[in-house]
Amino acid sequence: MAHPYHHVLSSVKKWGGSVDDCKALRHHAEGIFMAETIFGPTITLSTGHMIPTRWVGEQHVREDLGFIPSFADWVKAIRPEPWMGRSGRTEVLVDAYCATPVLEAR
Repeated sequence: MAHPYHHVLSSVKKWGGSVDDCKALRHHAEGIFMAETIFGPTITLSTGHMIPTRWVGEQHVREDLGFIPSFADWVKAIRPEPWMGRSGRTEVLVDAYCATPVLEAR
């Protein structure tokens, strides 16, 4: 499913509630865990019905990807771009007040 709205409609069809009940997060196992951490172990729908947050996250990711990847699998699939590794020259300076090395990017 390409559009988030279609995920929401699918969740409403499967779990009940309304479009306003649904939220989106990251598409891997740790993202689903994060949803539980943020929204709690259960979500109460507008109908008063409680469902496990994990079920909604797992259904959403399975619909999108066909399986639930780990965070490591997700990161391995990211194609590095040149700007991701770009950094300026780093020099070590000494803070005159406490003689503590301070890193400064230029």
